[in-house]
Amino acid sequence: MSKQDIRGAALITGASTGIGAAYADRLARAGHDLILVARDTGRLGALAARLRGETGVNVDIITADLTDKADLARVEARLADDAAIDILINNAGVALSGPFVEQDLERIDGMIQLNIVSVTRLAHAAAKAFAARDRGAIVNISSVVGLAPELQMAVYGATKAYVTYFTQTLRLQLSPNIQLQAVLPGATRTEIWDRSGHGGADVLDPNMLMELDDLVDAALAGFHQGELITIPSLPDAADFAAYDAARAKLLPNLSRNRSAARYKVGEPA
Repeated sequence: MSKQDIRGAALITGASTGIGAAYADRLARAGHDLILVARDTGRLGALAARLRGETGVNVDIITADLTDKADLARVEARLADDAAIDILINNAGVALSGPFVEQDLERIDGMIQLNIVSVTRLAHAAAKAFAARDRGAIVNISSVVGLAPELQMAVYGATKAYVTYFTQTLRLQLSPNIQLQAVLPGATRTEIWDRSGHGGADVLDPNMLMELDDLVDAALAGFHQGELITIPSLPDAADFAAYDAARAKLLPNLSRNRSAARYKVGEPA
């Protein structure tokens, strides 16, 4: 995973399992030192030991709950102060299924803290550090749910829509030498299904469920191709380009000095 001078260490959140652990494996095998962040010290330690033994790279671990302000601040500080870090994989996240009115507000609040607040603060720390060096990469793990209200994951989908928009806007503001990517997985075989209250990945249509290795390999291929938005299951990139072009067509009329004629009820034509 190298573009221009992006050869340094990668800090990966949610790294003890699932997508984060798969990224750790791939980046270690590509020669990147790692800083792995998650709540589960045991799993982090086991993964770090395996990757050190199999690849010879340096692997540090940070046990942190990114919904805790003090823990989040420690990870921010590492991004700000460690000049060896060239890559942030902003992966930690949680989902919550079920009708909005039936969801527990404390769990909703925790999801917003993890999926939005921690992603934003870590990206801010990384972006400032990378801007000073004019190199680096920020990869934010979003979701196709953020494009599809029809899936009815009201708050989870909204948090992921934020991540996608956030990444697109950073691309407009940061140096082209800082690579940005939002990865939008569909249904992927990870533990997030068990934790979301959905009932586990095995209840899903197997034709919709992507295996973890396939997902991360596709995401990395999209990174190498310079994609800003990577949807691993989308066969034709032109489809998303058309979707984005339709959005851009709205821009000239989103803010005008008068309301549109179609709202002039009762006025002469």
